[in-house]
Amino acid sequence: MVWAFPALAGQQVYLVRVEKAERRLELIGEGGKILRSFSIALGSEPFGHKHQEGDERTPEGRYVLDWRNANSAAYKSIHISYPNADDLAAAQARGVDAGGMIMIHGQPNGFGWLGWLLQLVDWTDGCIAVTDSDMDEIWTMVAAGTPIEIKQ
Repeated sequence: MVWAFPALAGQQVYLVRVEKAERRLELIGEGGKILRSFSIALGSEPFGHKHQEGDERTPEGRYVLDWRNANSAAYKSIHISYPNADDLAAAQARGVDAGGMIMIHGQPNGFGWLGWLLQLVDWTDGCIAVTDSDMDEIWTMVAAGTPIEIKQ
């Protein structure tokens, strides 16, 4: 099913902003206007910056949404460009793998009907999860190359 959002047609998203503590993802348009806001779930260790593979944290900082996967293990996914050069250097200095494959995504395939319940807990491995219907809206509005800012 394809969803259309005529009230937002033609409005460009200039930034995706994530407030981890608030469990909120916002689509920001021209002049800093919040176009849409969504409830999110994070990894089971949501506080602090991601340091290494398996820590179940979502990175903090400014990245880019650089590619999409319509056929991912979760309902659609948009990749976050973590790790960047600083993340890689910090992980190397600690002697650990920085990790990667951090995404904004919907619910696990086949479990979209359970999205309302899964969104009540932090269940990802460090990704940012939304309901499938929210993912449809984000997918429609956010272009590859859009910056993302993730804050505690």
